[in-house]
Amino acid sequence: MVKHQLPVGFVTSMNDLLGDESYDFWDSYDDPRTHGLRLNRLKTMEAPESVQRLIEHFQLSPVSWCDTGYYYDEDKRPGKHPYHAAGLYYIQEPSAMSAVEWLDPRPGETILDLAAAPGGKTSHIASKILGKGLLVANEIHPERARILAENVERMGITNAIVTSSTPDDLARRFPACFDRIMLDAPCSGEGMFRKDGGAIAEWSPAHVELCAARQWDIVQEAVTMLKPGGTLAYSTCTFNRAENEELIERILAHYPELSLHETTRLWPHIERGEGHFVAILKKQEDASAPIDSRIEPAVSQPSAGKAGRNSKQSVDRSAMAEFQEWVSQDLSDFELGPGSPRLFGEELYWLPSSDQISWTDQALKGLKILRAGLHLAHLKKNRVEPAHALAMALHPNQTARSWDVDSDSQEVLAYLRGEVLSVPADYRGWTLVTTDGLPLGWGKASNGQLKNHFPKGLRNPK
Repeated sequence: MVKHQLPVGFVTSMNDLLGDESYDFWDSYDDPRTHGLRLNRLKTMEAPESVQRLIEHFQLSPVSWCDTGYYYDEDKRPGKHPYHAAGLYYIQEPSAMSAVEWLDPRPGETILDLAAAPGGKTSHIASKILGKGLLVANEIHPERARILAENVERMGITNAIVTSSTPDDLARRFPACFDRIMLDAPCSGEGMFRKDGGAIAEWSPAHVELCAARQWDIVQEAVTMLKPGGTLAYSTCTFNRAENEELIERILAHYPELSLHETTRLWPHIERGEGHFVAILKKQEDASAPIDSRIEPAVSQPSAGKAGRNSKQSVDRSAMAEFQEWVSQDLSDFELGPGSPRLFGEELYWLPSSDQISWTDQALKGLKILRAGLHLAHLKKNRVEPAHALAMALHPNQTARSWDVDSDSQEVLAYLRGEVLSVPADYRGWTLVTTDGLPLGWGKASNGQLKNHFPKGLRNPK
């Protein structure tokens, strides 16, 4: 790609921003785009041999700013490998891995990913907090939120709730609730130009101004939701100052309780990546809580309708007891973190909670939830059908029966296509199907056959 293929306004702005350094920047557009994947610590600790096999198979090389990040060559296709279906890694542009590294989430914290789709930063956060704490992943666009929910499930994340709400709706419900907030803001996408012609076509100075205005609206709600002493990571995949440094300057001028702790830029002519901007802001420990008549906090509090509430809780507990009876026969060493059971129709979920957020009926009412925590099971006519999400969150030693297929075999490809597998005749009931010890999904064994329960929407074409 050469400069004459790029918008004139963009070329001018980058020349002004970089000066003599712009020559190296423009030369980088003739280099191949970078490709990366990030390992999922929720899986790697139980599968070190699979990790080594993956590194050797795709000839991976490390990303310097992310200890679980790796580059792969353009001719490789890790998205088609069975380990991808098993959630061992997430395919992510290497520069984008920097934001969560700077956010530095810790186990036990309450964390919000405010603009989370398709799930790269959500899965990165989950990989760092290791099932301890609460993660709310939000995406306002329904179709992108659906993809986010699928990725949360594939990665075996147990303590995340996926919502599809506006930032102001979340701010009404969660004032001063989050220890850390990740805001990978919707932007003009100048760092996408090497790989996405659509981003080039959409770019204009007016679009940059529109993005900066939208970012300002979103970040104000993020500040409302950040608790005193909390950390906000603001990131974009764009280069202009209006959406980066100038926005941060505006934030600091408007919110004296915030301080800037770090900013970093990854440039494609300096680092091996498409480019990223990250700023780390912290709220003072003594910052006052927001005062807003719109706020409907998601905290435990008495409210009207106690009889109805108790009736719903009784149904939830009854459903959980039915599931626990199945667990006693088919699983072992299975534990859930802080939270409560919730039955939505015939679908049983474990809704995680934290010290900051305990889910009242008031908080849940009207909240657009795509994934209410960990999907445990489908309950119908006194029958428990374990959910795919549960399979992805388990380890083989937690199940009464598992069936392992080699990642290089035709058998694993058959399973991912939804085909029936052959198993020993003494196998009966729900069986966790794994590849090299990594969960792929469920099968139900009977008469030497394993009926395939890999979700139809995820199956590879035959």
